[in-house]
Amino acid sequence: MTVDTPLGLAALRRFCGDVECMYRINPYLEFQAWQPLSADEFRVSWRNLSNQQSATLELRREAESADAFSIVYSTGIKQRTRFSMELVPGGSRLVVTDVYASLPEEERARHMVEVDKSLAAWGWALHAHLRREHRWGWNPLWRWGMRRFWLPMRPSARRISMLIVLVTLAEFAFFLLVALIWWIEHR
Repeated sequence: MTVDTPLGLAALRRFCGDVECMYRINPYLEFQAWQPLSADEFRVSWRNLSNQQSATLELRREAESADAFSIVYSTGIKQRTRFSMELVPGGSRLVVTDVYASLPEEERARHMVEVDKSLAAWGWALHAHLRREHRWGWNPLWRWGMRRFWLPMRPSARRISMLIVLVTLAEFAFFLLVALIWWIEHR
């Protein structure tokens, strides 16, 4: 998956330094727990809605260079997810690659249900988040709300909350329209 962002390379590096934030953006992962074990190791418990699998595993961040690192999984057929960053005209690019274990043919079919199908949706969600980060990231209140309130919510709760906000805004706009009509008629 390739994500083009308006962020500079340094800003993208800072964003990628927060592994928990990157994974919580995935709209198919419902987290039960995220526990840091060290600066580069985490114990997580999640349900992947793309393959209907629940897992508790340890993640380990392995740096390859200043612009590339991998998240190594302790269990499952997905061995690692590799993240690489590069400078492109107008911003930067994040490339995310899932690496799966090489299994014999007879075992491969048995483990197909474990394949994570959320990579494309995660890419779209990362793209949208990084565009918002570029636009609103200067605001400490926005950053605080995203990290402490919005991203820890389950993906379904985020969608429902967004619908409630949009309906409320539409109701308020309708109220203002009715008030304007009343004011014009009684003037």
